[in-house]
Amino acid sequence: MGLQREQEVEIRKPPRFMPGERVRATRHIKNDGTYPGKNIGENLVRKGDEGYVRDIGTFLQQFYVYAVEWVDRGTVVGMRARELTSLQKTVTVLNEGIAK
Repeated sequence: MGLQREQEVEIRKPPRFMPGERVRATRHIKNDGTYPGKNIGENLVRKGDEGYVRDIGTFLQQFYVYAVEWVDRGTVVGMRARELTSLQKTVTVLNEGIAK
C-alpha cells in the first residue's frame, strides 16, 4: 500500500541534487495539509513542471528534502529525490555525447 517503512538512510550518501540545479517533477504533488494557504488535496506541482533547487534539508535524520522553486507557479515546495529528475545532468550527458 505504500506505507512500508523505508529502510535506507538516504543522508548517508551525498545529495542527488545541488542548489541552483534545474529539475523536473516526475509526479503530481498535492497538498497533504502541510503547505500553508492551499487547500488539502490542491495541486502544488504537476508532473513535468520545471524548477530550481533552492535549498537542501533533512527530514527525520533520514531523508533529503529539496526546496524547489517552481518559477512558473511562484511557489517553493519541499520534494523528495524520487519525485525529481535533473535537467542539467541530462543536458551535460547529451552534450558530452555530441562532443565525442
